[in-house]
Amino acid sequence: MNILISNDDGIHANGIRALSEILSKDYNVYIIAPNQERSAAGHSITLNSPLRVEEHEAKYGSIRSWSVSGTPGDCVKIGVNAILSEKEKPDLIISGINHGPNLGHDIIYSGTVSCAIEGAMMNIPSIAVSLNSFKPSLEDLKFSAKFVKSLIPKLGCFNFPEKSILNINIPGISDSDITGVAVTEMGGRMFTDNYEKRIDPRGKVYYWMAGKLTTEKDNENTDITAIRQNKISISPLTFNLTKKDILTDLNKALCHDNICEWF
Repeated sequence: MNILISNDDGIHANGIRALSEILSKDYNVYIIAPNQERSAAGHSITLNSPLRVEEHEAKYGSIRSWSVSGTPGDCVKIGVNAILSEKEKPDLIISGINHGPNLGHDIIYSGTVSCAIEGAMMNIPSIAVSLNSFKPSLEDLKFSAKFVKSLIPKLGCFNFPEKSILNINIPGISDSDITGVAVTEMGGRMFTDNYEKRIDPRGKVYYWMAGKLTTEKDNENTDITAIRQNKISISPLTFNLTKKDILTDLNKALCHDNICEWF
């Protein structure tokens, strides 16, 4: 099996290293990642400037590895369509292991999740993996990498639906304190949007985002609740944003027999 690893923390991130070192023992691993940290890049791609691609000496047990000057989405897009040869094309794309969680509505801003979604857009099974720790050491990430390795064989009996990914979040605690695995929904807001107004040394006003953690009911089956209960969260997500359950009602309000002639 060929596995493409990417993420938004950059090619030198411990999360990519931990994942590659574990998976390369059993799989053909290729790394294509940003040349620097691109956290919270969302699903952006580069259109108005050239992309610089540099091949490195194979890193962390991978067969080949490259850094890209663009966004996380660029890395997967150019990797599959231009960098990798036909025999190197991935059977699975893994984005991670991210330094920090990707939970609730914050998923929308996530470069980690966007890497996986880019893979799903090309009908390649894709997962995003994040650790709830913002400055993890390599040792901190080894359990997460082992968990991903144990998950891959189980995906053989799971038919990845089109336009979908699995978003995995792992508690940033000792593996002995993890209480289980939960299949979850995407939760609400992880942080409130608070901005602190400050004055710089030259008297100019600037703002610093300083969100506070929100709360959810413990009985809700969400990714946020699972992490708070020290469980590994696995959420199936889709990038198809159509609100299908209101199509009929909207059509009735705006049109008649699917003919919209009110303007």
